Amino acid sequence: MKSQDTPFVGGPLDGRVLPVLLGPTGHPPKTYRVPVPDAASGPPTVLVYRRVEANPGGRLGLHRGWKYEYDPEGDRGGRLRWPWSKARTGPDATPGGGPDTAGG
Repeated sequence: MKSQDTPFVGGPLDGRVLPVLLGPTGHPPKTYRVPVPDAASGPPTVLVYRRVEANPGGRLGLHRGWKYEYDPEGDRGGRLRWPWSKARTGPDATPGGGPDTAGG
């Protein structure tokens, strides 16, 4: 497998450059998750980093590599979004976005 040295910005890995495996398209993954074991033998904490362009644009708009930025929330954008997919709703959402008319 081919890898690329990729810089990390923000969070506990700030300033480090780590080799990241490239996918079949030659790009690193969009998200990079780092499990950190808990000292008290609890569940591990997962640090999430998002891939962004390292040096956006230039005169010709050529791509100059990737870097990972720390995402403290870590839960946004984890799935594919197809045009025919329904929007993500919560358990207390009403159908159609209108007022709740059930039971009346």
